[in-house]
Amino acid sequence: MENAGGFLPIIAVLPFLGALFPGLMIQAGRNTCAAFTAAPTILALILLLLSAPAVMRGDVLTFGIDWLPSLGLNVNFMLDGLGLLFAGMILGIGLLIILYARFYLSREDPMGQFYTYLLLFQGAMVGIVLSDNILLLLVFWELTSLSSFLLIGYWKHLPEGRQGARMALTVTGLGGLAMIAGMLILGDIAGSYDLSVILTQKDAIQASPMYLPALILILLGCFTKSAQFPFHFWLPHAMAAPTPVSAYLHSATMVKAGLFLMARMWPVLAGTPEWFWIVASTGLITMVMAAKIALFKDDLKALLAFSTVSHLGLITMLLGFGTKMAAVAAVFHIINHATFKAALFMTAGIIDHETHTRDIKRLGGLRHLMPITFGIATIAALSMAGVIPLNGFLSKEMMLEEATHTVWWGNPWLVPALATIGTLFSVAYSLRYIAHVFFGPERSDYPSHPHDPGFGMWAAPAFLVVLVIGIGVAPFLVEPLVKVTAGAVTGGGLPDFHLKIWHGLTLPLLLSGLAFLGGAILLALHAPLMRLWLATPRPEAKVIFDGITRAATRASTVLTDGVHNGALTRNGAIFAVTVIGAGLLAFTGGSMAEATRAPLPITMLPAIGWLLLVLATICLVAFHRNRFLALVLMGIVGLIVSMGFVYLSAPDLALTQISVEVVTIILLLLALNFLPRETPIESSVARRMRDAAIAVVGGVAVTGLTYAILLRDFAAESISVFHLANSYKGGGGTNVVNVILVDFRGFDTYGEIIVLGIAALVIFALTETVLKGPGGRWLSTWKAQRYAEAGDRHPLMMVVATRVMMPIALMVGAYIFLRGHNEPGGGFIAGLIVAIAFLMQYMASGFAWAESRQRVTYHATIGVGVLIASVTGIGAWLAGRPFLTSDYGYLHFPPIEEFEWATAMAFDTGVFLTVVGAVMLALNSLSSMARRTGETVNVFPMDINPARNDAPSEGEA
Repeated sequence: MENAGGFLPIIAVLPFLGALFPGLMIQAGRNTCAAFTAAPTILALILLLLSAPAVMRGDVLTFGIDWLPSLGLNVNFMLDGLGLLFAGMILGIGLLIILYARFYLSREDPMGQFYTYLLLFQGAMVGIVLSDNILLLLVFWELTSLSSFLLIGYWKHLPEGRQGARMALTVTGLGGLAMIAGMLILGDIAGSYDLSVILTQKDAIQASPMYLPALILILLGCFTKSAQFPFHFWLPHAMAAPTPVSAYLHSATMVKAGLFLMARMWPVLAGTPEWFWIVASTGLITMVMAAKIALFKDDLKALLAFSTVSHLGLITMLLGFGTKMAAVAAVFHIINHATFKAALFMTAGIIDHETHTRDIKRLGGLRHLMPITFGIATIAALSMAGVIPLNGFLSKEMMLEEATHTVWWGNPWLVPALATIGTLFSVAYSLRYIAHVFFGPERSDYPSHPHDPGFGMWAAPAFLVVLVIGIGVAPFLVEPLVKVTAGAVTGGGLPDFHLKIWHGLTLPLLLSGLAFLGGAILLALHAPLMRLWLATPRPEAKVIFDGITRAATRASTVLTDGVHNGALTRNGAIFAVTVIGAGLLAFTGGSMAEATRAPLPITMLPAIGWLLLVLATICLVAFHRNRFLALVLMGIVGLIVSMGFVYLSAPDLALTQISVEVVTIILLLLALNFLPRETPIESSVARRMRDAAIAVVGGVAVTGLTYAILLRDFAAESISVFHLANSYKGGGGTNVVNVILVDFRGFDTYGEIIVLGIAALVIFALTETVLKGPGGRWLSTWKAQRYAEAGDRHPLMMVVATRVMMPIALMVGAYIFLRGHNEPGGGFIAGLIVAIAFLMQYMASGFAWAESRQRVTYHATIGVGVLIASVTGIGAWLAGRPFLTSDYGYLHFPPIEEFEWATAMAFDTGVFLTVVGAVMLALNSLSSMARRTGETVNVFPMDINPARNDAPSEGEA
């Protein structure tokens, strides 16, 4: 069984792989493009058929890969009778649609793009029906919404196409969001997100108080996808898509996804009063309402669209009854509806393709002009009407049989009566499709003279009509498939039944006769009924939807413009208040244990440091408008924090803090060169008071939280104990902090250096963009007059000091890098120290002088750093270990003593290069701005008048 299940991921992924080819193969011609589109579908269908014998024997094929087991997200696939039926319809009818579309699409239509979208849609649908994990199913579910959006809006030049695509995405997307919540609740109740496990937890699920919320949320997803009332309106507007899309959408995909999920979840959700009242009632209302609307639609595809909504309601109603025979009838009608509805949409497309109109009022008399199309359409429409001996008759009779056994609102006749009315309207619109399109006299005002198309266009619907007749005449051919599928829906234990045409003179047969007679009468009275229909005021779902979306758009615009108005102070205030409110809610709603530690005595040194920190912070707030003074005060605050780390025996943190402070202060100091000395006053007194109040409350809250934590022990063992115990034997280093950064939490560090590199690249890109615009022109005219006033642009003492410090700083950086695995240091700190050495050269001799002497491309430095870190992490895979797991060992080269080596050093090298490259690239951006101000490159190392006789020559410089 496991070997056969190995086909399942291949079947699921083949359409997605196939989607890569149509866009390329269209260059070789339309036939080649269609062939390469059909190939993955054919291959997937073959693999499915190879798996079918085991499923027909009652086996359930499975395949699983643990992806994120901690989250319950596994790549698990399952193939049972239900999955086999739907996957077969998706791939089989999909193959016919590919053939049909080859001849339907005009040469102006980008066929490669169409087939790409089609295969993406097909892959998403196959993924839904084969998924054995509800989280994986949800991924595919949302992919169907996105890919159907592309298909429905394929004709982008049509406004109705764009609107239909947006409407479908909005309705099904919102339903999908609700379904995600419902599925998560369901998985939480069952204790697993695997469907094969969930389907065994019926009692636990239905006994849970969260059953009803989960049921409603999941059904919202099903109803929106399957166009059930009141979400039915999006489906007819999706008819703006090309007819191959409509045929595929309505027969085997998209709208059938909701039915599939209701059938899949039937074993655990059905059988309760809530299920019956919600599902059966929704289906019955949808069936009758949509059938009535379909009768009065003049557009062929609109008529068929509402007929689809009606038949989807019929199947939903059957699933809602909750009985096993109703589930059998639902499964059988899913098969029958797929055959006749796909054929009907294809014939509607043929009529539109040949006559250039879908308006029934402009058609008629086509039976002699298009005899092949007439024959195919007539058989399919009669099956839709439930006429014997076609397949639609059999499942319609089974539906009426189940309706006669259903009591609704305490009345045993209400459901049969309404089901008969729905069937009556179905007969009427089916007969209208035949009579008003093909019968009557031939017209002379067709938009285009009609005739039957070539074989390529009518072959697919003709094949489906053969199935319509074959299933109707010999239903025993599909009986095994219906039984295995219905068994998968109900969980097994089906009552004994046989599919056959004649069951004798029964009540359902009588109701069918009444429906057919009533449908014929409605067709005869269609003209006056149409006038009455048009004269009757009624709500239009599209108008209501447009009104709701406009109101929602206006409300969101007001909210967005009010909150995101570009004021950073407002955004900061909202964020701070939200965090404080969440903290207050957590504090008042929880309980706090008694303090277990006494406060440490306050000594003189930390008290002085605290007072200096508070004083510097107060001064920073008071004098923050003076940019230079604010920068100095920020440096003081950072220095005091670094001293605090030293006092608390955290040398790694102290080194990192002080290195970051130096780099940050230098970069900001250089940036201040382009800013005014004073920050203008922009906030009112009231706003400043508000901000001060928020800051004080937030500060007090954080102080209180910190104080409370410091006075209490944690019940669980601290993770620091694990790190201390495993630092050397697991990571080969005695510096626990560094081992954490490069091994235990190496993936975090890896992500951080990537973010750091991206930030530097963004700064560079923004600077380059600004310099090419008005900002660059402004800098070109801006001069720093203080240079001329000082007369000493680059002081001699500073130049000499930085030259002397350069090799020392580089040596210290190398030392810090090499000792980092066992002593305080590492690649990050070493990178900052080396960057400081370079920064000092820029400060001492100017941007342009230092820039002209650098030989390193900082973009490449960042890239090489990230690449080295990546290769180091991937190397762990070759040893069968998790990404970024480090290894270490000892080498001995006589007469050198034995020394340790570790792969973490390579990772640290990547960190080092990324940090150096990111800092220097940010500095390079400032250098670019400085050059725009007119700063020239020094000929000499420092400011010495070249006119003096004792000046060094240019070569000596």
